[in-house]
Amino acid sequence: MTLALLTGCADTPGEPSGGPDTAASTVTTSSPAASSPAAPSAPAEPPTATAPAQETVTAAASSEALTALNGLTVAARGTMSGYDRESSFGGWIDANGDCADTRQEVLARDLDDVVSADGCKFDSGVLAPDPYTGATINFVRGPATSSDVQIDHVVSLGNAWITGARNFSQNQRVELSNDPLNLLAVDGPANQAKSDKPADEWLPDNVNVHCEFVAIQIAVKAKYELWVSAPEKNAMTEVLTDCQGQELPTEATMAVGDIAGNAPALAPEPVAPAPVAPAPVAPAPEPVPAAPAAPAGGFANCSAARPAGAAPLYVGSPGYAPKLDRDGEGVACE
Repeated sequence: MTLALLTGCADTPGEPSGGPDTAASTVTTSSPAASSPAAPSAPAEPPTATAPAQETVTAAASSEALTALNGLTVAARGTMSGYDRESSFGGWIDANGDCADTRQEVLARDLDDVVSADGCKFDSGVLAPDPYTGATINFVRGPATSSDVQIDHVVSLGNAWITGARNFSQNQRVELSNDPLNLLAVDGPANQAKSDKPADEWLPDNVNVHCEFVAIQIAVKAKYELWVSAPEKNAMTEVLTDCQGQELPTEATMAVGDIAGNAPALAPEPVAPAPVAPAPVAPAPEPVPAAPAAPAGGFANCSAARPAGAAPLYVGSPGYAPKLDRDGEGVACE
């Protein structure tokens, strides 16, 4: 099974088509007031502009994310015409040339206890918790299990297409598709349920991540100058009512990983222990020849002891005599 089949957000067509919103005002004028012949006609009232009806949304809490949201263009979603996920956005790439493609990089970032036999693909790990459901998922790579953990495009590729990416170059779309800011390792079935739905149609079951979820979507749309539809903005604004001080993320980690990477838990290369120097072995002592026998009465002087091979003479040894030890140190005939 190819990586593309095991990973990624399931973006599917089906978004409503249409061009940008045209906010036309409805102008209402009042008829001139009725008058009698004796009274002058009342002047006509000025035209009154009727604002288009909009969904009422509670004021959102002040935050960096809200400021960025209010800076996005609001327009109707475009058409899915010409969209094909693989040809439009390409697949995973190996951006840094380390043999691990984008899926593997995100698994390394978002999963704990990742294990790889070759450093290129991860064989197992733990998604704890899955941001969308709050569940713990034990990931095992394989044809029947790899899809348990999928890599979601938080702003789906289908939604990106109909909010501006249709006009991107191919390189720009590949960059968006592989941008870690827009990627999360998530529960496979939850990712399939999300499909290409925007925030007004789908939010994670885990309400604890709603603030971060829409903040990531806002950050991606701001980075790539994508627009939001009016219902999408209303839904995001409503979420942000409970997100006082929500920052605009620079990495889509949702507090479950580190983009610098949970370094792949590769089996360490065996390190040979440093050789231990053997303890020095003392050389066998030279055999000590037996001291030559001193003549009866000892040596008359050192000149007699030396030719006999008795010198030097140590105190207590045969032939030693104080008279031969001139400095009195216990060694004679040195």
